[in-house]
Amino acid sequence: MNKRNLLLLKILLFLFALNSLSLCLYFTSHSRTLTPSQTDTQARHSLSLNRLPLTDQNRHPYRYSKPWPILPSYLPWSQTTQAPFRSCEAYFGNGFTNRVDLLKPKKDLSLNRMGWFKCWFSETLRSSVCEGGGLRMDPDKIKMSRGGEILEEVIGRGEEEELPEFQTGAFQIDGGDGISGEDQRLVTQEFLDEYVPHGEIEKHTMRELIGSVRIVPTTELQCNEWIEEPTLLVTRFEYANLFHTFTDWYSAYVASRVTGLPNRPHLVFVDGHCRASLEETWEALFSSLRYAKNFSGPVCFRHLILSPLGYETPLFKGLNEDINCHGASAPDLWQHPDDQKTARLSEFGEMIKAAFGFPVHRHRIEKPASGHNVLFVRREDYLAHPRHHGKVESRLSNEQEVFDALKSWVSNHKECKINLVNGLFAHMSMKEQVRAIQDASVIIGAHGAGLTHIVSAMPKTVILEIISSQYRRPHFALIARWKGLEYHAINLEGSFASPPVVIDKLNNIMGSLGC
Repeated sequence: MNKRNLLLLKILLFLFALNSLSLCLYFTSHSRTLTPSQTDTQARHSLSLNRLPLTDQNRHPYRYSKPWPILPSYLPWSQTTQAPFRSCEAYFGNGFTNRVDLLKPKKDLSLNRMGWFKCWFSETLRSSVCEGGGLRMDPDKIKMSRGGEILEEVIGRGEEEELPEFQTGAFQIDGGDGISGEDQRLVTQEFLDEYVPHGEIEKHTMRELIGSVRIVPTTELQCNEWIEEPTLLVTRFEYANLFHTFTDWYSAYVASRVTGLPNRPHLVFVDGHCRASLEETWEALFSSLRYAKNFSGPVCFRHLILSPLGYETPLFKGLNEDINCHGASAPDLWQHPDDQKTARLSEFGEMIKAAFGFPVHRHRIEKPASGHNVLFVRREDYLAHPRHHGKVESRLSNEQEVFDALKSWVSNHKECKINLVNGLFAHMSMKEQVRAIQDASVIIGAHGAGLTHIVSAMPKTVILEIISSQYRRPHFALIARWKGLEYHAINLEGSFASPPVVIDKLNNIMGSLGC
């Protein structure tokens, strides 16, 4: 017995020593937040730090970066595997595999150049995720409103005041000691046309930002503060609209994954929009959030990532372009790759839920003892932005009548317990909205941005969209297909829905759920 106890003690001590060694190696390898893609230049970076005006007083106190959560639908984002043109992975995942180096890290350490810049181009989406280091931003040379104000303080402000215009010197990059002080652009017009094309976007702010970058000698790169952690620059347009903000969220998430960031990046809005309720999700998804104009002076970044515009994501492009993709589970795709299937939207939906602290390991809706939740997403009046009059255009003229009829039907339904949830999203926090979506067996609603939340729905959730004749748009049918959700539509002749028709459709859906 003593020999057995001695053996167990030795095993425990060995496991403890092994675990301690693993932790030591882990923290040693993660002690620096320099990014990923420059392993061949880290020694150069270490030496170059001594050349730049970096002190304890001007180093920005970003001490913590949120880790990536473990997501059941996650699949690796490879920078070396070429996704087939117009495949689902090229649209929704890492189609950004065409690398273009604009400013390479100097191999000669004596040149002391910190600057580097490259873009990852997607042939399928015709856009680029660009990243660089040793970059300086001067907020005083970006013409736009301050941003981040309370909505009521800026009522009537024009949109043109909130969008950035980049003056000379707004962005600079360290070109080393050997470069002349003459005006030298980082990119040519030909490069922008090839890798950051306008497309149908009238004002392409990221293209303008990249076009404004100037290469300067190291001695001219003077900064009030340095940010060591990877930072994502984002410009938003329709920032108060949930659908368009989802495209921005998705683009920022993809840019973070494409560039292989070890943790969630910090975020800087390069726009002058006021605060909106949707910032709750931005703050949950990423490590921190600031507005460019909120910096007190020039700021330098060790690693900067430029997020493509939301208009360049498949969520938006799919409205006018045939994206033949269907949702599938990540384990199935891992075992049986299929160019016409994707789990990326499910991965992103799980990312949103994990960001708010909700469990993501559930793959199906478990019918609770309290019954099935049927979520009715409502459209309500609310003040969205400075140019908004506070009235939401009705897509379902008798919405209250339909809701009341469903409420009466549910109360008399004897086959099983059904809970009709009144989805007054305009009066709910973003976290409460996501919770309502994930707890729903069925989601009903008139065509409207609130239905974009189905990205975070459970795999077996059923969608029922009520579509007026004026708004026959494919937004949510497409999202449902790309997520692999069961989808039904009631197409109206005008904007009036017959309550018995809606009830009959819901009754059939509940029957398919065993209710």
